[in-house]
Amino acid sequence: MREIHVNEITDTVARLCIDACHLLPDDLVRSFHQAAEREVSPLGKSVLLKLIDNDRIARENQVSYCHDTGLTIVYADVGQDVHIVGGDYGQAVQAGVRKGYAEGFMRKSVVSDPLLRVNSNDNTPAVVHTEIVPGADIRFTVVPKGGGSENWSTMKFLLPGEGVAGVKQFVLAAIEAAGGAACPPLTVGVGIGGSFDKVTAIAKQAILRDIGQHHPEPHIAQLETELLEAINKTGIGPQGYGGMTTALWVAVETYACHITALPVAVNIQCHAGRRQTAVI
Repeated sequence: MREIHVNEITDTVARLCIDACHLLPDDLVRSFHQAAEREVSPLGKSVLLKLIDNDRIARENQVSYCHDTGLTIVYADVGQDVHIVGGDYGQAVQAGVRKGYAEGFMRKSVVSDPLLRVNSNDNTPAVVHTEIVPGADIRFTVVPKGGGSENWSTMKFLLPGEGVAGVKQFVLAAIEAAGGAACPPLTVGVGIGGSFDKVTAIAKQAILRDIGQHHPEPHIAQLETELLEAINKTGIGPQGYGGMTTALWVAVETYACHITALPVAVNIQCHAGRRQTAVI
């Protein structure tokens, strides 16, 4: 049994919050460069080059890549041989978010009550997903999720008979409805299967995958390719100015489901596809 003090959890989560908002993942920045090279729309190419420059400015000055530093999503894989000491695990994670957003001078984007709309003034509470896994360490992934893209995410229960064609139609309709409002170029996470709660969870987990990393199942990988091609044919383009780069990647995750159901969820991620991971 390995002991991990809650202070280490708080400090780790705080550092991840700051790094996630200041530093885009390398695979995402590479995809900006690749998209800029092949983009035929002058306006679209201009937007992509500005995103590349914006990333440079954020890195050099240690400032947020985007002013919307999001609702913080924390994924924690906690080893079953870990004993957390010194306090409460959940409170330690929230304290880390609070500390990170204060020290990183990030915008306060969270209201504590969805109807009264009172700002919590410290960007908590975060949404925390904890899973118990084998091992003696804790793996944290922090995802600051901006409102512009999250607001256009959606789900639907299709009839099983609608099949792959129905899935494609639903995903494409979601992207077309969002247009430029979701801040493309996008990473599109698609969940298929499970229950009402599970399908949205796996759709969001899909956006954690590196750009260019296909699903291991060939038929799912083929669906990812076909969806990406269809989305980029919409012509929405970077920031909605037109072009061939509406999405940088489509990642699909699946789960078993009831015989009467074909649930589908689309979690849209904007060009600020922020995520940082650390293991303690």
